[in-house]
Amino acid sequence: MTILHQIDPIALSLGPLQVHWYGIMYLLGFVTAWWLGRQRVRAGRLPGVGEQAYGDLLFYAMLGVVLGGRVGYVLFYNFAELAKDPLMLFRIWEGGMSFHGGLLGVMAAVLWWSHRHRTHFFDSMDFIAPLVPPGLGFGRLGNYIGGELWGKPTEAGWGVIFPRAPEFAGWTSEQLQTQFAAGALERFARHPSQLYQAALEGLVMFLALWWFSRKPRPRYAVSGLFALLYGCFRFLVEFVRVPDAQIGDHGYLAFGWLTMGQVLSTPLIVLGLFWLWLSTRSPTLQPQPAAAEPAKG
Repeated sequence: MTILHQIDPIALSLGPLQVHWYGIMYLLGFVTAWWLGRQRVRAGRLPGVGEQAYGDLLFYAMLGVVLGGRVGYVLFYNFAELAKDPLMLFRIWEGGMSFHGGLLGVMAAVLWWSHRHRTHFFDSMDFIAPLVPPGLGFGRLGNYIGGELWGKPTEAGWGVIFPRAPEFAGWTSEQLQTQFAAGALERFARHPSQLYQAALEGLVMFLALWWFSRKPRPRYAVSGLFALLYGCFRFLVEFVRVPDAQIGDHGYLAFGWLTMGQVLSTPLIVLGLFWLWLSTRSPTLQPQPAAAEPAKG
């Protein structure tokens, strides 16, 4: 059944302060990662690391997500605008985050943390990989609530009318509701690609990675599965998602269908397969609960 998107992206208004659902989704992702990661730390899934050290890891990873995601967006998707207005890099409230940039930011943060704690980089990455999908799922739900990053037109029967789509420029809310009630907007229904991504990158990836990592796996295996699954899911969803129009020919880089998201996801697929192969000749880290940290004060 086709529906009209009517969700207010602002969850709470306190005078001039507005709390957006997208920000709340980010917070939920970080809180979920903290809670799940703490269970894994207590089970000794990252030997020698206690809850305080894990808190530091998560904090640095959060910085990596935000900084890497923003820098990645302007470099991968909006470099022309950056060249004209370098300060737009810092206007995060205007929107624009890249998963691939955020992933690079997280990897840089994990590399630095691992060096400080004398932990193998991929032991840390294997530990944190199952904690990421819930954040991806919440983030895509935030995209849907905000009515952004919608999909291409569809006649599938479960399409969504997004008022922010270009075909409704200048329309009032009353006009949209009247025309929708009359059944005149069916041809404008679009794939809710944000929900596809929330289901695949969030729920399916989490279940697969959490199940796979429930017992010790060889080094590189969990990271490899994460990269492979995300790369494949993102590559496929890009076929029904509207690409960023500021890139190439109406958002396409080649062949009338290749998007930047697919270009950036292809190396992840290759890396995922390589890391899974590498795991077949790598050691397996055995659980070793950390010693209780001394009380402070």
